[in-house]
Amino acid sequence: MEKTDVLVIGGSAAGLVAAVAGKATYPEKAFTLIRKEKQAVVPCGIPYIFGSLRGSDEDIMGDDPLTQAGVDIKVDEVIAVDQKEKVCKTRNGSDIAFDKLVFATGSTPVIPKWLKGTDLDNVFTILKDKEYIDSILAKMEGLKKVVTIGGGFIGVEVSDELNKRGKDVTIVELLPHILGLAFDEEITIEAEKILRSRGVRIMTGQGVKEILGNGRVSGVLLNSGEKIDADAVVLSVGYRPNTALASGAGLDLNDRGFIRVDEYMRTQNPDIFAVGDCAEKRDFITRRPSGVMLASTGCAEARIAGMNLYKLSTIKTFNGTIAIFCTAIGETGFGAAGLTETIAKREGFDVITGTFEGFDKHPSTMPGTHKLVIKLIVGRELGAVLGGEVIGGASTGELTNILGLIIQKRLSIDSMLTAQIGTHPMLTGTPTAYSLIQAAEVILRKQKG
Repeated sequence: MEKTDVLVIGGSAAGLVAAVAGKATYPEKAFTLIRKEKQAVVPCGIPYIFGSLRGSDEDIMGDDPLTQAGVDIKVDEVIAVDQKEKVCKTRNGSDIAFDKLVFATGSTPVIPKWLKGTDLDNVFTILKDKEYIDSILAKMEGLKKVVTIGGGFIGVEVSDELNKRGKDVTIVELLPHILGLAFDEEITIEAEKILRSRGVRIMTGQGVKEILGNGRVSGVLLNSGEKIDADAVVLSVGYRPNTALASGAGLDLNDRGFIRVDEYMRTQNPDIFAVGDCAEKRDFITRRPSGVMLASTGCAEARIAGMNLYKLSTIKTFNGTIAIFCTAIGETGFGAAGLTETIAKREGFDVITGTFEGFDKHPSTMPGTHKLVIKLIVGRELGAVLGGEVIGGASTGELTNILGLIIQKRLSIDSMLTAQIGTHPMLTGTPTAYSLIQAAEVILRKQKG
């Protein structure tokens, strides 16, 4: 029987970080990471395999962080976990004994059972598997018309990338706007304008009744009765936690099928942890159960789990997901952190919003300058920042991260107004009208007025 101190099941982002962070915290312990795939792909990079990258070989996570940290890698699949005996059985017939166990089993694409035609040839999901992605790329070579069902982040990114490769792409989205769960309406409308200008057709407020075809996809039938010709369909209607192994081991799942965990990422068994898409989450602000699945969130959870494996720290806890999203359509970035105005009001928060439009360089005549829009959502009573949204250039991602930190530290508008910043003409907006601070000043004027 093989033995290890810490066994991590799953080799994507959360599993990798849990192993590396754990080994750094407890270097005297033996760590083993087991995964099914010979090569793990970078999950957030998968959409770009369909356009910007030359193939899946350019989206490999790489084993260097694990091997350099001293983590053993085993390519196999765990098929059963015995909590009492602390042993995992693998598909290849191995038994692995462990002291601590981390589930990082991720998620799998949702395939709606009610939707007829999902079993037709050339109906694809975005599975986090290199060989499967390679098979999609090979089949896509001879196909022209693609319908993407679902206008969330993955659906939008894959559609834009396929459009780059000369495909005729249509997004069908049930909600009134694409990206409608992550952004307020005015932000989604701007995203739609840019995507349409790049050649992607968007049909919102439309449900799909059936995928048409005889053996192979020929089209999509909408609830309205309209038919859209298609050579391929990309199903992008969400992901579900991959928790069958955990459930079979007797671990508790919540009502949404996620593994129940505490703020140290422990399951009900203090020697078993869960991180990433398979692990339960609560919203940082509303405290409600959350279905957010982000590699960045999973990595934060993984660091916390790794540090708490053998010794708990009350200052190293996961206190809820802030849901920090960002994406890019062409040269324009879109980011959001915390609550949107729509969700904040629906939850019953009394909010003030402030929006400022500036530029990401100064003066605005600098080459490559991009318009920068910052929207803040703030609690009226105390001025605490509950959420923020960004439209901008290359700095959008990091500005969104700053908003996430502001929310996590529960900073107020006063803190933003007194913040010290560094600026440079080629890298940031002007210090005299820095967009984050200017948006805070809009809030201040509304408070005073």
